[in-house]
Amino acid sequence: MSKEIMRDCYSKQARMHKALANEARLMIIDRLNSSEMSVGQITTEVGLDQSTISKHLAVLHSAGIVGNRRQGTNVFYCLHKHCIEDMVSDIKDILEHRHRRQ
Repeated sequence: MSKEIMRDCYSKQARMHKALANEARLMIIDRLNSSEMSVGQITTEVGLDQSTISKHLAVLHSAGIVGNRRQGTNVFYCLHKHCIEDMVSDIKDILEHRHRRQ
């Protein structure tokens, strides 16, 4: 693999990590792990205003973490890859283990 291709790959990985490095976006991912949801449903579940949720969803969508589909006037979001939720869950496990050791 060429250095240019590797650099592009690392750049995309960094973008994805940046998208995940936000409490609200992690809460959105947690909610989307169980089912597809509309922006309104996510707003209710997460407890932030709709414009804020929409901005976070745009970041997650741009990074390729979530996908969306339109149904009438509603937009429904889902996780593209559930391995993202596995990664988030693994981090939670590490934190819980660390907390128990203290």
